[in-house]
Amino acid sequence: MRSGIDWDEGPYYQSQRLVLYQEAAQKCLANGSAFLCFCPADRYAGGDAAEEGASGGTVRRVVRCSCRDGKPSSQDTKPAIRFKVPLSGRTEFQDAVFGRREFANEEIEDFVLLRSPRGDEAAGLPTYQLGAVVDDIEMRITHVIRGADHLSNTPKQVLLYRALGAEPPLFAHVPLILGPDRTRLSKRHGATSVISYRDEGFLPEALRNFLALLGWSAGGDQEFLRTRELVEKFSLEGVSRTNAVFDRAKLEWFNTQYLQKLPVEELLPEVERELKRSKLWRDEWANGAGREWFAKTVDLLRPRIRLLPDFSTWARAFFSDEFSYDPAAKEKFWKDERLPALLAKLADALEALPEWNHDACDHALRALAEAEAVKAGLLINATRVAIVGQAVAPPLFETMVVLGRERVIGRLRRALSVLTAK
Repeated sequence: MRSGIDWDEGPYYQSQRLVLYQEAAQKCLANGSAFLCFCPADRYAGGDAAEEGASGGTVRRVVRCSCRDGKPSSQDTKPAIRFKVPLSGRTEFQDAVFGRREFANEEIEDFVLLRSPRGDEAAGLPTYQLGAVVDDIEMRITHVIRGADHLSNTPKQVLLYRALGAEPPLFAHVPLILGPDRTRLSKRHGATSVISYRDEGFLPEALRNFLALLGWSAGGDQEFLRTRELVEKFSLEGVSRTNAVFDRAKLEWFNTQYLQKLPVEELLPEVERELKRSKLWRDEWANGAGREWFAKTVDLLRPRIRLLPDFSTWARAFFSDEFSYDPAAKEKFWKDERLPALLAKLADALEALPEWNHDACDHALRALAEAEAVKAGLLINATRVAIVGQAVAPPLFETMVVLGRERVIGRLRRALSVLTAK
């Protein structure tokens, strides 16, 4: 829904819309639902009064100016056009989330429709209240879904719809999204732009799923809902009346769920974009056998991926031979003095294998460990650091199969030069 003038639009469109707002304000003047107000803007600031109501609560009663009765206190200023709120009664409307809402008219101020003209202006600029209503009428808006912080604007707009002879749309005020400290979400709570979350590596569908469940429930305990399911299940009846808290940890949980559960073919384009961004992409992975390898590698990695950039940072060694060894991993798993000789023998054993598969690699490593009277874990951990640079990675023998014989043997021998240089 649009409201007010967008000053980035062309001059002709601006002028046409301004005419619509001015005509609506003049219509309200003509039918007695608005008046010319000559009071300075600060006349209304702080002019409300509070007194005890019949039930003991505090009632806000708005101070009205004499301009609404045709008795301006001054005509030295150019007038604004204000809506003449009824002095008694209540303004009611049905909200699809909060149910029937009632506001005492005596608590609603005579709000501005057109501001006082400035300089050579023939008429002042419209306020949000007028712009929103005129835009909705012009565009035949049937439903207005917005934040619950707009509830206080709605009785004013309902009065204005009726004054202009239009039926108000259905209003639905949805809960606000708060930060972990229960204040309104803002930049100090982290990224507030959808693009920022995309750049951080969140999957679009995971973000949609997470946002949809902030203040809405499909019923039951199901949380993982693909976009198609969200569209099918959504209804205003499922919207909560309480504000939701933006939980970053929960968003990351949704992202890992999508990384693990999406069909791998749906995930590949997202990983491809990330690898292109980090300049790790190779065109050979786009088709044929290269695509099959790429899909198998992504499928192997994704259980340990939290955000898309993990593919180009933590998992860099799967897509590039230019990677570094994690210092903590070296310190922990490369300290045995026997490792240079053991890794050299392992490289020779792997090179001699007639077939390159999980079981063959597993057997070769364990046979060497048994022959050298060392624990297999010593070789497994040292080899993992040698071929991917990390202490934590997918299962070793599956990793070796994905990397291929040539890369694994080359990396083992590269590691030997580092180990012998210590």
